[in-house]
Amino acid sequence: MAPNDPISTGAGHGVGVYPGSFDPPTIAHVHLAEQAIEQCGLHRLDLVISVVTLGKPDDRLSPLSERLAELHRLADTNPAIGVRTTEHSLLADIATGYEVVVMGADKWAQVLDPQWYGGIEQRDVALRRLPRIALAPRPPWPMPGDDPTADVPEDLDLMILEVDERHGPVSATEVRAGRDDWRALPPGG
Repeated sequence: MAPNDPISTGAGHGVGVYPGSFDPPTIAHVHLAEQAIEQCGLHRLDLVISVVTLGKPDDRLSPLSERLAELHRLADTNPAIGVRTTEHSLLADIATGYEVVVMGADKWAQVLDPQWYGGIEQRDVALRRLPRIALAPRPPWPMPGDDPTADVPEDLDLMILEVDERHGPVSATEVRAGRDDWRALPPGG
């Protein structure tokens, strides 16, 4: 197994995955990670960056090495946080071997979009491979039960995380534009 394979690093023992571009990590990323660890009873949550991004042009992202360095700095502050990379792009592939996959409602909307899979049937097949989904509200994106476009396909295990609504508007885009109070860690060092 590869070093970044979650099964070879302890998945199956309270290990979750939180995929993202983390460009840069924000206070909302940290809050969501901490809440997922607590509410899902995880002993580790891996923050995972795909080396092949889906839906985001690579030339608009900070270099992978910089994003990983920031995540490692963040992980140094919390022993329950791990950092990994993956060659996979689809969430169903990234989450293989984990017990929980963590995401916000904005990511959930992308996950439900059949365009990434080649159709609704293919999407549903891929989604059935997901472990338990820990979903955080992130207005204005719809949540299951509030809007049919966000409802959960059959046979999926989904839990709604309780998160502080003050983190809803936090965005990495705004941090890159200068909103440093939303940055998870001070730049550099």
